[in-house]
Amino acid sequence: MIYLLIIALLFVAELLYFRIADKYNIIDKPNQRSSHTQITLRGGGIIYWIVALFYAAIHFSAFSAWFFAGMTLISLVSFWDDIKGLGQKVRLLFHLLAMTCAFQAAEVFGAYPWWAVIIGYIVFIGIVNAYNFMDGINGITGLYSIAVLVSLGWVNEYVQAFTPTDFIVYPLLASLVFLFFNFRKRAKCFAGDVGSVGIAFWVVTLLLLLIIRTQDLIWLGFLMV
Repeated sequence: MIYLLIIALLFVAELLYFRIADKYNIIDKPNQRSSHTQITLRGGGIIYWIVALFYAAIHFSAFSAWFFAGMTLISLVSFWDDIKGLGQKVRLLFHLLAMTCAFQAAEVFGAYPWWAVIIGYIVFIGIVNAYNFMDGINGITGLYSIAVLVSLGWVNEYVQAFTPTDFIVYPLLASLVFLFFNFRKRAKCFAGDVGSVGIAFWVVTLLLLLIIRTQDLIWLGFLMV
């Protein structure tokens, strides 16, 4: 029942955002490199931040608080970049701060040597930025995210439990709602950086938890599904 309520609230939130985006001209204009030919609303992926808020409120803990802090930092700078455009140094700073929150949530600091932590920053921030390149082609960000999340959910259920089930289900629900508006011949919206970077941060956090639990880097292979 709670999942149906969350889906309904996400639909409402998305529709409200469309009105805001339309009013303030938060749009993606096609250019020669674009796969679309129509002006499309940008930032529909803000529902990943909204569902993170739901998760933090319903499952409040030190972990969810740190995760939501990181999600807010990375979503904030990404949304501002969607609207105005930001320099690379500013984005990198916020990505570092957000990843620090994820590391704190996963209790990385003190458990691993400093050089391993630095490598972790490089690898996971790199993954977040690579994920961002998928936005702009209808359906790809949402479908890819669902494929990764379902795979992680299967591992969590049948191979090695590493996180509460809802921490995987909530972004799945957001992906389904986003796809309803994005996966069509003429997309109603694109995820924008706020969406693609936001869900990337969530996936990276899940991978971090799984790698720490199993002490095995092989799980990075999920990004190749």
